[in-house]
Amino acid sequence: MTTTIKVSDELRDRLKAQAARDGLTLGAHLAHLADADDRRHRLLALQKAVAETSPEGMESYVAESAGWERTELTDATA
Repeated sequence: MTTTIKVSDELRDRLKAQAARDGLTLGAHLAHLADADDRRHRLLALQKAVAETSPEGMESYVAESAGWERTELTDATA
């Protein structure tokens, strides 16, 4: 299904030029922009969560991460 969105001619031309530059359709370019914005919001939420982590929680995370990094992964089916 397709739909029409109302944007200024200048914005339409700018988006079309960006899409063409990357070899994309306008729809694919808009999807890429939407995905990038979703990712930006996820990273901001992660940044906020890390900033709000208590010192004890961060200490626990660091210790657990160090333990996993020392773990040798082997094939459990052997």
